[in-house]
Amino acid sequence: MASLIYQTLIIILLLTFSFGPAFFALINSGIKYGYKPGSALAIGIVASDFLLCLLIIFLVNIGATSLIQDEKNQRFMGILAGLVLVIFGALYFRKPIKKSEEVIELKLPSTATMLFKGFFLNILNPTVWLLWLGNVTAVSKSLNYSVVKMVIYFGITLGLVLLVEVAKVALAGRIKMFLTEKIMQLVNTITGVLLIIFGLVLIYNHYFD
Repeated sequence: MASLIYQTLIIILLLTFSFGPAFFALINSGIKYGYKPGSALAIGIVASDFLLCLLIIFLVNIGATSLIQDEKNQRFMGILAGLVLVIFGALYFRKPIKKSEEVIELKLPSTATMLFKGFFLNILNPTVWLLWLGNVTAVSKSLNYSVVKMVIYFGITLGLVLLVEVAKVALAGRIKMFLTEKIMQLVNTITGVLLIIFGLVLIYNHYFD
């Protein structure tokens, strides 16, 4: 039981405080758009984690994890994820942030858009696939390789992850009132640059590997 609790804490920390593209996009959305759109992005991210978790539990159960570890599959996913990150990053440079609250209100993205963005931003990252392969493999023995127990366990764990993600969005939204328009634009630019860098690194690593 103690090892399972330790593993749960590790999973939560890995998923919520790993400084990857989803992390920076989440913080940026909380600052730029506020609580509701940022929370929708967080739900999209966690939903993709849960789907990946279910898929990998199934693959582990039938002994087919080689599909994830296959070099050709990893290369394809890496290049595709890199292109998606570059596109998402470029979108942060489209329009400057307006100071007027009315303008900001008009430009708030829909809930569906943020769910879609969070889902695909996370699920197309091959690192996340490997992370879940490690998580499921590490926990499966403690749960006697029971599919039902693993689904329940990871469902509860991801529920806790979602709470942390939403708390990050709320915190980011609170500091918005202290930020000037120039600082908000700088945050937007930094997020875009980081996403593009993440994308280019993924493309380079998987294309030239």
